[in-house]
Parts: sequence; C-alpha cells; structure tokens
Amino acid sequence: MDKGCWRQTLVLVVVLVSTYAEASWHMDDFITAVRQVEDADPGSQPVAVLRRLRRAAGLNDPFIQHFLGNADSGGPEVDASLSVYISKAVHHRVTEDAKEEGVVLTSDGTTVALMPLLLGIEAGFLSKAAGRVRGLYQLTLAKDMDLSDRHSSPLTQFVGPDGCWDSVTSPKVFTLLDSPSVLTTAQINGGMDGAVLGMEVSDKSRRPLRLSSLLTDYYCHQLGSEGLDAAPRLISRGRRENFRMLVTPPVLVRQVVKSVELQRRLKGRSKMEVKEKKQLTAVVKEGMKEFVHKYTDCPPIIPRCMWGAEPYRGTPTNLSLPLSFMYIHHTHTPGLPCLTFEQCSADMRSMQRFHQVDRGWDDIGYSFVAGSDGYLYEGRGWHWQGAHTLGHNSIGYGVSFIGNYVNSLPSQHSMGLVRDQLAACAVGGGRLVANFTLQGHRQVVNTSCPGDALYNEIKGWEHFGEVKKGK
Repeated sequence: MDKGCWRQTLVLVVVLVSTYAEASWHMDDFITAVRQVEDADPGSQPVAVLRRLRRAAGLNDPFIQHFLGNADSGGPEVDASLSVYISKAVHHRVTEDAKEEGVVLTSDGTTVALMPLLLGIEAGFLSKAAGRVRGLYQLTLAKDMDLSDRHSSPLTQFVGPDGCWDSVTSPKVFTLLDSPSVLTTAQINGGMDGAVLGMEVSDKSRRPLRLSSLLTDYYCHQLGSEGLDAAPRLISRGRRENFRMLVTPPVLVRQVVKSVELQRRLKGRSKMEVKEKKQLTAVVKEGMKEFVHKYTDCPPIIPRCMWGAEPYRGTPTNLSLPLSFMYIHHTHTPGLPCLTFEQCSADMRSMQRFHQVDRGWDDIGYSFVAGSDGYLYEGRGWHWQGAHTLGHNSIGYGVSFIGNYVNSLPSQHSMGLVRDQLAACAVGGGRLVANFTLQGHRQVVNTSCPGDALYNEIKGWEHFGEVKKGK
C-alpha cells in the first residue's frame, strides 16, 4: 500500500460498520470502498467494478446510458451497507446553504467530485481505440453545463468557487466559499481527472488490472526530494498540465453544445433553432474564457481555510488594482522545501504565527507562498495589502518560496508556477499591469532575501527590473 494513502486501513472498519453520516469523506475512504467491491468479486475487470459502483450510486439516467449502457445489467449487487456509503459519496449536489456533497478530499489538499471522475474512467475503459473515447468530455465536464435556460440572459459566473472542509483529518462537511455557479471547482477537478484517466486507460497497453490501483497511483503518490520535477506524469498534482495538453477550448465548447442538444433530445424536447443554438454557443464561448483563465492560466491555489489560517487581526487594507510590481522572497525559515499538503500547511501556520505573534503583524505577510508540493498557498491573497516588502506593500504582490535558497533553487515546477502561471493569472485577471516589474526583495530593502541562488535565477525572468534600493 502506498503510504500516501494514510487512512485506508482505518477506514475499512468505518465503511463496514458506520452509517454514511458518520463516514469521513476522504479519497482514501473511497479507494478502500472500491477495493471492497473488487474483493467481493475476485477477478472482475475494472469496467465491471465501475458499473457496479455506478449502479450503487444511481448514475443510470438516459444521458449516461447513452454513452455507457445500462448499469443494472449483470454482476453481483454491492453489499447494502457499502452501497449506502457509495451512493452518498458519489451523488453530487449543492444544498441551499452552500454545502457541496458528492465530493472527497484528496491527500494533496484538493477536493474532487467523484461522479465525473468515475464516468470518465468508465468511458475510457469502454473505448474501442486508444485516444478516442466516446462521450469523454460530455460525461466529465459538459454533462453538468446545462445552459439551455441561461443563454437568453447574462451569465455572471461560469465556474467556481472552491470551498473548505470542516476538518482535513476527518472531513465531513464541505462548504463553498461563494455562491455556486454552473460548475464548482470540485466538479472541475473531478472532470479533469476523469478526462485524463479516461484517456489514459483507453490505451489497452496501459490499463491497470484493478481500479483501486489506478486511483491509488494517481491520488496517493509521495513526492521525493525533487518535488514534481522527478514525479510521474500521471498524478493528481499534475491534473491541470495534463488536461491542458489533452483538450482545447473550442473542443469543449462544441461538447457543451452537443451535451445540451442531446439532453433536450432525450427529454423529448424540440430541436434547437439555429438562432437559439448560436446564442447558446456565444454564451458558452464567453464562459469558456473564464474556465481557461481560472483553471489553465492560473495556478492551483490552496485557500487560507484549507491550510488552517488564523483570522486577520483588525481590518484589512484593500489594494488598488492593478498593481505594478511583484516581489520575490524566500522564507529562509522554514529552511526546507515542503513536499506534502500537511507539511506545507504546517509551514504556513508557523509563518503566520511568527508574523502575528512575534512581529505583531495583522496576518502572514506574504500575498502568496509557493510550496514544492505542486501548489501555491493563499496568504493575504489578491485583494489585501501585505506586509512583505517595506515601503512597497501597496504597489506590489509579495510571493515567497518555502525554503532557504542561498545555495540552491526551488524546484523548476514551483518556480514555473510563480514565473509563468501566477504572473499570467494576475495580468489576465486585471490584478497586475501587463508591463509589471518583477524584483527580488533585496533590490528595495536592505536584506539578503530571496537568497543568492534564487536572486541570480530571477534575474533571467521576464519582467525582471533593476531599481534603486530604498533608504
């Protein structure tokens, strides 16, 4: 068993003897449930296991059957107590009080909707040829983008938001950070994973013998000292890069429109008129711009509530956007790169405690912090003025790398998140001017930060600029 799935031996008991209300919603729990389904019918192929999971979850509407067939045909029934757990774990909905169900927390700190994940994988196993999966994008992402009643009025938000769990050690309730839109971040994470894994298993030479093994390898991989630089391609931390290489926005737009047309036909409704279809396509294209910006241009960012941030002390000062500068820092202490969600979160809490308690600041000083686990961590974020670069906090974002980089560099992946994705995200979102200037902390304040090695590295980055040092 991969040590990254740290809960599985304990969850076995939970799934068998507890009601779903008492269960913890972690990917490790779900993988254990999958393993139990497999063990109940030794030798069963992954597609048979997926069909039994789909049957237990009640995922058998005409739209899904159109691509995957009837889940009620063949195979033994799932144990009753386990079926209750699976149904609750997979059935997706957002309640009136912004609680999102049918989602699980993964070991890397992100949250994934299970329904699009499972549908995408099943579609991949049913494919006849490698790289050609019927219904893949319609089942993973387009299925829930039902805009048929929205295209006549402006769509204020197409995708998002993210959310936070009541506990990262025993997650039971996931609450969205804002009003839900067409697709939440958890649905998009699940859809991306479903598309990536579905395309992967469409190649018969790469199909695993067990579904639980596929999920374990993808969600439970432990990073080595080089972080993502030396990690396998097919792991959950790489979902955005893998998805970006897999599909283009025009393809997704066509799949969304096809999905709406199919759902109308299956419901016995009349075919869309040409004008109506053009209107729908225009709305989807506009929404897809937001999708691309948030989930391919921007890096994945762990929200404050997920790493356990204490509240801001006092009243934050809002920044006047767009800003003109980005300042690069290293933490120095903690001095080692963090490679897991647990360690990076602990480092964030340690820094916030030092800044609030020892230095008397209102909050952690940085705007964002880069771990070596594949994620950025939200400090003061996009809108609150930081305390990172004395005399310059109102005109720029402060971005720090966890670790001491006097003699060594952060991983190439973590530097790319800041240099390429965070910068593009800030410019594209109107938070940084297009011709912003990037500087090391030492250029404007009397300090050795961000360390000699990292400072020499950022001299070669686009937007790097020389300035006079403040007195």
